[in-house]
Amino acid sequence: MAGELAVGALAYDIVQMRCGVVMEVYGSLVALRPRGGGIEWDARRENVRAATVDDRLRPVLAELNAFSSRGAP
Repeated sequence: MAGELAVGALAYDIVQMRCGVVMEVYGSLVALRPRGGGIEWDARRENVRAATVDDRLRPVLAELNAFSSRGAP
């Protein structure tokens, strides 16, 4: 799990269901920050894994789908 992740790696928090960049691993926690910046959050080590391609694309595809649902201008 998080023991395999290096600072700077992209990880997936299975509880929050979101990706973040590993900022620090300390004790039983991993500090993550959204890829584009933002507020850091802590996740338990056992709830963090390396991000897959699907994890990376899911939010982008959701945004594109929402945009297409509204109709293009």
